[in-house]
Amino acid sequence: MTQRVDLATVMDRLAIDDVVTGYAVAVDDGDWAAYRALFTAGGRADYSSAGGIEGPVAQVAEWLEQTMTLFPVRQHLIVNRLIRLEDVAGSPGDSAEVRADFLNPMRLEGPEADGTVTSPNFVAAGRYTFALARTPDGWRLTRVTVHEKWRHMTA
Repeated sequence: MTQRVDLATVMDRLAIDDVVTGYAVAVDDGDWAAYRALFTAGGRADYSSAGGIEGPVAQVAEWLEQTMTLFPVRQHLIVNRLIRLEDVAGSPGDSAEVRADFLNPMRLEGPEADGTVTSPNFVAAGRYTFALARTPDGWRLTRVTVHEKWRHMTA
């Protein structure tokens, strides 16, 4: 590899990492316009393993907006990111896949939701698979799939 190709690969990896981080921030902050903007026009998301829906990003964003009102406190932690860039004759291509583990502590809405109790009482964990494509506007998600492995709830 040449230094130019190495630099392009590093820049792609950083841009892809920004998209994955942007995904977590958008969901945690309830910024559904930002969530939608992370996807291509035909982007899809699949939350079925966590009891959710699968479908086009606009439909899933509406579902998330309604569902996440149950969790006024939430914080995604997305770690162990394994980024695989398409290889086109030794140069980075226009598609990528990211596998990343997640831990998602949340606080359910309840009678003590007056702001005095903020500790999580619901935790979900598993792995995301993110598929991305290079677009004229930068890297965008074509698909997000949640593979929930476990969850824990306390009273």
